Amino acid sequence: MTAPLAILGLDHVVLRTARPERMVAFYRDALGCAVERRVAELGLIQLRAGASLIDLVDTAGELGRAGGAPPGREARNMDHFCVRVARFDPPAIAAALAAFGIDAPPPARRYGAEGFGLSIYIEDPDGNVVELRGPPEAPPADGR
Repeated sequence: MTAPLAILGLDHVVLRTARPERMVAFYRDALGCAVERRVAELGLIQLRAGASLIDLVDTAGELGRAGGAPPGREARNMDHFCVRVARFDPPAIAAALAAFGIDAPPPARRYGAEGFGLSIYIEDPDGNVVELRGPPEAPPADGR
């Protein structure tokens, strides 16, 4: 039996933190990741980790508040993880997931390790969010 999705690899991991600059210092200075992008209005910092990204979400920011309490014994610090799929056909993905009782919302444009592209968020049986990511958008014709 052929799997409905062929995973190419890990695109990014999203960690929630109450101490974003301390986390940046750790991943940048101790592990050698470069800060690639900051979206201050969302409380998001994206660090390059080889071909993947490590996203840090400030629990005081817009995205972080949506995840509940800051990380601790009774709160999660993993927001979601993202996998890159080989063939991104949203209707086919929705149909394949529906066979397992999983609802797939329409795709949305998001930024990942390869730039902007479409992806779909679903949940695993334990409530962990999994992002299924398609290919990156083609660069604009004018090169910008």
